[in-house]
Amino acid sequence: MSAWRRILRDKLAVAGLFVIVIVVSAALLAPWLAPFSPYDQMFDGLTIEGSPLAPNAKFWLGTDLLGRDLFSRLLYGARTSLTVGVAANGVAVLIGAALGAIAGYLRGFAGNIIMRFTDLMMAFPALLLAIALAAIFAPSLWIIAIVIALVNWTQLCRVIYAETLALSERDYIEAARALGAGAGRILWRHLIPHLIPTILVYATLGIATTVMFEAMLSFLGVGVRPPTPSWGNIIFESQSYFLSAPWLVFFPGVAIVLLALSFNLVGDAMRDALDPTQRGRQ
Repeated sequence: MSAWRRILRDKLAVAGLFVIVIVVSAALLAPWLAPFSPYDQMFDGLTIEGSPLAPNAKFWLGTDLLGRDLFSRLLYGARTSLTVGVAANGVAVLIGAALGAIAGYLRGFAGNIIMRFTDLMMAFPALLLAIALAAIFAPSLWIIAIVIALVNWTQLCRVIYAETLALSERDYIEAARALGAGAGRILWRHLIPHLIPTILVYATLGIATTVMFEAMLSFLGVGVRPPTPSWGNIIFESQSYFLSAPWLVFFPGVAIVLLALSFNLVGDAMRDALDPTQRGRQ
């Protein structure tokens, strides 16, 4: 049975895929699905006292503290959160996989330098390092993506390094060396294809991590800056209304949890389907 069929047999993974498809589709179709602009402050979007409106027939998820439609901001916020999550995770996967494979194959002085640098990066608390980097550079969508990528590649690097060490001792690698193949050709043609399942699993799981990382940075005020909507900064802007207008925190919070959980479920199913040691198990 193919890996794809094994994934589809996992009901939780299918549920996760369904949620991911819904969120991605909503983000792509946001200009057509959003009933209002995410930046427009509605003249009837606040109560007489100036408080946000609760969910109603016109504003399906209510309004925020400036009278903007929360549903529209969540749709556009999904675009921001997914863009940062996918871009940051993609860069982190490329850095981690490349450095891990190079260090595992070369070993010696070069491999030790790469892995000691990886250990040094892992020694710093990732969130504090990200906050420091975000504070140094002017926060923007792509700067935040790069910052998250720079602190999120280390775990994959360690895993790829360990797998490359084991693979480089295989007979077919020794045969390729004996035939005169260079390091670049061995890495690209003989090692990377065997590392792809691990890279795919970590790429899927990593999106959940980066989406939550972006939400944390935005909540702390060093992420994507308002008025650009993201799920994290929607919560950041609304934290003072937690008791009087709980929907402002509840809806983006649920969106973050559901999306992160969905990517984790799909990533776990991919790991089980692509790992040969899991085949044949119930």
